[in-house]
Amino acid sequence: MARGKLRIYLGAAPGVGKTYAMLSEGARRLARGTDVVVGYVETHGRPKTAALLDGLEIVARKTVPYRGAEFSELDVAELLRRAPAVALIDELAHTNVPGSGHAKRWQDVEQVLDAGIDVITTVNIQHLESLNDVVEGITGVPQRETVPDEVVRRADQVELVDMAPESLRRRMAHGNIYAPEKVDAALSNYFRVGNLTALRELALLWLAGRVDDQLDSYRSAHDIGGTWEARERVVVALTGGPEGDTLLRRATRIAARTKGADLLAVHVARGDGLGGSRPRHLARQRETVEGLGGTYHQVVGEDVPRALLDFARAVNATQLVLGVSRRGRFAQLLRPGIGVTTTALSGSIDVHMVTHEQAHRGMRRSAADRGLSARRRIAAFAVALAGLPLLTVGLDLAGDVLTLPSDILFFLAAVVGVALIGGMWPALFTAFSGFLLLNWFFTPPIHRFTVSANENLIALAVFVLVGLGVSGVVDAAARRTREAAALGAEAATLSALAGNVLRGERALDSLLGRLRETFGLDAVTLLERAAPATPDSRGDPADWRVVATVGGRPCTSPGEGDTEIAVGEGLVLAIRGRPLPARDRRVLEAFAVQAAGALRQQRLQAEAEKARPLEAADRMRTALLNAVSHDLRTPLASAKAAVESLVNEEIAWTPDERAELLDTARLSLNRLDRLVVNLLDMSRLQAGVLGMAVRPLSLAELVPSALDDLGTGGVLIALDPDLPEVQADPALLERVLVNLLANAVRHSPPDEPVLVTASPIRDRVELRIADRGPGIPPGDRDRVFLPFQRLDDRDNHTGVGLGLALSRGLTEAMGGELIPEDTPGGGLTMILSLPTTPPATP
Repeated sequence: MARGKLRIYLGAAPGVGKTYAMLSEGARRLARGTDVVVGYVETHGRPKTAALLDGLEIVARKTVPYRGAEFSELDVAELLRRAPAVALIDELAHTNVPGSGHAKRWQDVEQVLDAGIDVITTVNIQHLESLNDVVEGITGVPQRETVPDEVVRRADQVELVDMAPESLRRRMAHGNIYAPEKVDAALSNYFRVGNLTALRELALLWLAGRVDDQLDSYRSAHDIGGTWEARERVVVALTGGPEGDTLLRRATRIAARTKGADLLAVHVARGDGLGGSRPRHLARQRETVEGLGGTYHQVVGEDVPRALLDFARAVNATQLVLGVSRRGRFAQLLRPGIGVTTTALSGSIDVHMVTHEQAHRGMRRSAADRGLSARRRIAAFAVALAGLPLLTVGLDLAGDVLTLPSDILFFLAAVVGVALIGGMWPALFTAFSGFLLLNWFFTPPIHRFTVSANENLIALAVFVLVGLGVSGVVDAAARRTREAAALGAEAATLSALAGNVLRGERALDSLLGRLRETFGLDAVTLLERAAPATPDSRGDPADWRVVATVGGRPCTSPGEGDTEIAVGEGLVLAIRGRPLPARDRRVLEAFAVQAAGALRQQRLQAEAEKARPLEAADRMRTALLNAVSHDLRTPLASAKAAVESLVNEEIAWTPDERAELLDTARLSLNRLDRLVVNLLDMSRLQAGVLGMAVRPLSLAELVPSALDDLGTGGVLIALDPDLPEVQADPALLERVLVNLLANAVRHSPPDEPVLVTASPIRDRVELRIADRGPGIPPGDRDRVFLPFQRLDDRDNHTGVGLGLALSRGLTEAMGGELIPEDTPGGGLTMILSLPTTPPATP
């Protein structure tokens, strides 16, 4: 029996219309004559969704008793007995009640599919197992019901049911998703614009990845080796050499010619780790390509051209950028090189061969690539010079027992032994010397360099050839063994370096200390050029300054170190203790790159810390001058005019007129007093000297008190008396509430009361003050919290615009947050978030 087909409607959040789309599809198939039944659907009381059930056959649910209650679940047995062509089963990630046939509904669906029944189902992006923790980090709500990604990926069709966050919130506000009593809590928590936007992006990215997988699977299943230019993708191959910068610039220009083209950089590391790449070049080039909006990749392969083309075809690349070979012209005569081979095998991928300064200059080989150490070669020559005569004497004494083939085997053993000690060249010397000794002492005619018998000549020739071959193989094996051991240690060091990300003020010192411990050095110093470079400045300590050092006496210039590594412009890592071999430079370069990054991060943090108070102080100073020069004059002028009128004896004021003038003077002076107090508080906030007495407070008690101080109506308070207490200063929090309520009342229409609600969110409580005024455009929401800003106030003479700025400053001083947000249906909501536990002291 053929397995049924699975179709999934994927949504970013509840309420986007997945169940509605599923039922609509079921109705369409039923109208076409398909046998469709409803296995399980949750309408959640939504009338339009429930209306789609009319005309569809519904399989009765089974009742499962659990802990004294009864629950209804999908009746798989009844559905299989009914055996429809298509079954509609809602909520794929649902967890069944214990006692059901399976623990999860997706397992029920698998059983139905195995029976040959097509299934249409729904799932939200937050229920995918791989994204479960990501969604919890975004929304703060743990998802206990999950479905394995593989179950969804195996579906024959996955269709995204999409809806803009603002549209979904409007549906929520109109009561189309949840009951009215749940709307405010939902909008305040899970259904925030930021949450919905992030979930929507997750859904789109996940589905885009699945589309790419489907395309790759289709091409693989149909043996399509060529690329399909569904999207322009430019791949640039990096060798880890300095020419990579030139290749990246050229590849960027190629990608820029096609709007929307992807840029991918790839480095092919040989499986044996014997490539000549430099970590500092790769690190810089990786930063460059990521800064250009591209992506960096690294693959491992023995055959570099094939590995490169396999990667290009896997990402459906359309163009490949390679550098002209650095190998010399003679070397290219022997082997065509990676560029030529890649071009020959590229097929439908366009290959660009880019010239550069390093082209045809030859490959710089490390000491390890050139052979074994000089000490071992000398020892091998010594063994050959001493051993061959001794071997000859020994074989000559045993001449009555051994024949020429036996003598040849002994000399061949000597060749192998010398090759193991010193490599190829001592082994070649041993082979030719052995040939001469065998010919002179053991091949008739004796003591003459002639051979009488043809078979003896063939035997000697084979001895030389075998000696040459064995010496080459043994030499290569010995070198590779030595290189593998060194690279194993190097890989372990780099793995430890990559696995321990260093942060904080002491990151640079910790990194240098790890380098010193790794190689057993006396001192490691990071130097920076303090003066412009001159031909003689390399060894002059006056031209360098020590940025960081660990160990003993630091190096004051690069020339004082035993080994030095240049890092970028004007930075040198100098080490003292012992000269390090060339094969360790790759590890040193990796440490140097990390050290430069740590230094850069440390300085950026220091500059940011310095600039922050200076910028704030400058902004505050300018604002204070503006306020004193303009806004403070208005109440002062009003009070002065009223007082001067009262003391004018030439005018006879009536009692009512005198009372009105006094009231004007009083109101102006009170306003002036409030402005001065606000200005002083802003100054204290900027200076960090505002005194606070934080203690547990009840918002249910403090909000009405603030409203009384405000002395105005038009505010509807709906607070739960069981709200957790918040940590705040009562006097400062009351001033914040008065400012926020006054601002909301001032902008809200007279017939639309300001609504005050609150809800707990993890370790915080969010107080929401929602008005029905004109709101604030998203682009102006940061400006509204700057001092002396009045955006579209109806009355531009009621203050100097310190209310919201002071409110945010006081809130943040108490460890809270003040965030503006659109009110569903129009208006502005100020969200005051305060901790329920004491904020951590910095």
